[in-house]
Amino acid sequence: MSEKTVTCSVCHHHCRLSEGMKGFCLARLNRGGRIIPINYGVVTSIALDPIEKKPLYRFHPGSRILSVGSFGCNLACPFCQNHQISRVGEEIKDRSEIWSPKELLDTALSLRERGNTGIAFTYNEPLICYEFVLDTARLFKENGLATVLVTNGSVSCEILAELLPWIDAMNIDLKGFSQKAYDCLSGNLEQTKDFIRTAAASCHVELTSLIVPGINDSTTEMESEADFIADISPDIPLHITRYFPMYKMTSGQPTDISLLKKMKEIAEGRLKYVYLGNV
Repeated sequence: MSEKTVTCSVCHHHCRLSEGMKGFCLARLNRGGRIIPINYGVVTSIALDPIEKKPLYRFHPGSRILSVGSFGCNLACPFCQNHQISRVGEEIKDRSEIWSPKELLDTALSLRERGNTGIAFTYNEPLICYEFVLDTARLFKENGLATVLVTNGSVSCEILAELLPWIDAMNIDLKGFSQKAYDCLSGNLEQTKDFIRTAAASCHVELTSLIVPGINDSTTEMESEADFIADISPDIPLHITRYFPMYKMTSGQPTDISLLKKMKEIAEGRLKYVYLGNV
């Protein structure tokens, strides 16, 4: 390995990058022996969304939030709904805009009269560019606006600790409750569980589990998942959502609604707030 080969410590991949090489996420690069986020300030999607769309049902319900996304992701879900931005690299810059944290703040403030309460970092995996999230969230908090993360929870707790003082709420994808399920996504269940525990101790957290046939559709696993969540707090809302064929999984059928209802019933045995989505 070159002396300029460095290891990215943001997530479980621990990518060892030689000069000019990008990591698994397609958004972090070794430049001169230093890892930099090449998607800093790159905005591929921006919209004023209902807060419930994140989904967050028990955080400022009925409000709206400025939702911002970039490109890249450190998971490789074969059913990704946002693969056009999550599994692409800097070639998408030609179809993007550059925004500074201050420009996002000014936009968010101008949207207050339309019900905006703050900013949500969403659409792709925002924490692969935690530097931009940190700079922007700090500015928003200093100006009395809410900050929300929609994340897969697949980054280190050291990175999370830097962000938590500036984050009000998260929706975290819990994409199954076995390492076998996470292997299908190039993920790590234990890191995600640690992330959830740490986040829930500091801010409002809701969880989402997309139930994908053949990957995470075991009712036994849902029992274990509900136990895990309840051990943290039975007040954590869980969104159980329906899968539809997408991206690399275009064959097969959507998740059976009767299975979703059964999973909801199982989860409600331990949790106070369980919701079905995409049904």
